[in-house]
Amino acid sequence: MLQGVRVVDLTTTFMGPYCTMLLARMGADVIKVEAPGGDVVRRIGPSRNPGMGPVFLAANHGKRSVVLDLKDPDGLAALRDLVAGADVFVTNLRPAAVATLGVGAADLAASGLVHCTLPGFGSAGPYGDRAAYDDVIQAGCGLAAVQGGSGEPDYVRSVVADKTVALMASSAILAALVGRAATGRGRVLEVPMFETMASFTLLEQQFGHVFTPPEGPVVYPRTASPNRRPYRTADGYLGVVVYTDKQWLTFFDLIERPDLAADPRFATITGRTDNIDELYGLLAAVLPARTTAEWVAVLDAAGIPAQPVLGVDDVLADPHLAEVGLFEPVAHHSEGALELPRLPVTVDGAAAAPVRGAPRLGEHGEEVLREAGFTAERIAALRASGTLG
Repeated sequence: MLQGVRVVDLTTTFMGPYCTMLLARMGADVIKVEAPGGDVVRRIGPSRNPGMGPVFLAANHGKRSVVLDLKDPDGLAALRDLVAGADVFVTNLRPAAVATLGVGAADLAASGLVHCTLPGFGSAGPYGDRAAYDDVIQAGCGLAAVQGGSGEPDYVRSVVADKTVALMASSAILAALVGRAATGRGRVLEVPMFETMASFTLLEQQFGHVFTPPEGPVVYPRTASPNRRPYRTADGYLGVVVYTDKQWLTFFDLIERPDLAADPRFATITGRTDNIDELYGLLAAVLPARTTAEWVAVLDAAGIPAQPVLGVDDVLADPHLAEVGLFEPVAHHSEGALELPRLPVTVDGAAAAPVRGAPRLGEHGEEVLREAGFTAERIAALRASGTLG
């Protein structure tokens, strides 16, 4: 889908690399520019070889790696020349670092370039140059408070802010590329974590404050219910959502409580939302009567969404995911046999083609620079000075 699109990726950790990995999975040629020490996530977790940890392998497959010392003027000049021949430039450097290095959109001034920055906070606001990581943004955007409910605030136990912002950024980049195809004009994109996650959280949690003046409180009652949780069954736990009028009427029949169908509190979605604690308490009370498998069979036949609670190891062994081929075997040229999720999108009924494994640090330096028109002498000089790793 993105064959012929070249992306220069000056990002580290989770958010930026996930964004650009998705572009690589869609066919883009992604050139990962790393400092001499490499992306810090190279050193997270078990590894077969130094600097090739599992998080790095997952977030950076499909890319090529170039090591440039951007503290050296020659390294910085090399980066700018790479960007001059690219379609997209992505960085998650803080605004002050972008300005110091001179890799802002005005500095690079590449015709048709889609220039995308992923700061913690929008540059126009008072938090503009604050540092940010996933946990900080979960705290600031309301998500930790929502997650904690009426108790202490809590984090979602995944880097959900990093990954959500990465998805927003990849969408914005794709939209900019579509626009450029029609007009020839590049775009300057800023996709800040704080604003993105505030918007994400407020979609349902703003609730009555959508209106001016407010017509009710903030926080969506259904997700705020203390009884909204995976429910214990006779032998495990089940995720189940009874939602529509038809589904609740069917469920009342399944549990032999047809009297509840006549209760005006439960007759409409408005009433059910106002009384959701009682309904979810009912689910918690009746589900232990049967096994997880029995409930899945009964609820599936009734058109009520239900799924067993799986651990991560169970997800890796899930028969549906195996049947649809979500997990691709990767014969990595240095790390051996790996298994990674493919792009979870099909195009014309087919999955996207597999991509190369994540690169060793600086593995493609000379190759990429030659393609960008660097002479052998310039490459040799960069290597001799230590600027090219």
